[in-house]
Amino acid sequence: MIVVRLDRVLADKKMSLKQLAEETEISEVNLSRLKNGHVRAIRFTTLNKLCEVLKCQPRDLLEFYYDI
Repeated sequence: MIVVRLDRVLADKKMSLKQLAEETEISEVNLSRLKNGHVRAIRFTTLNKLCEVLKCQPRDLLEFYYDI
């Protein structure tokens, strides 16, 4: 199972979801869905924008857990 850790990265960067939405030009609604794990897929272009703005690696935003 892949878990999105956007909330943790935002907290580390002291950035709000609204700020992120403005800087990435991704809607706040879509970012909220991503943050809360209500998405089934993410485009590489979206992941790229997030990593550029947050100055992080994809591994900082996504974690993989084995389903047991």
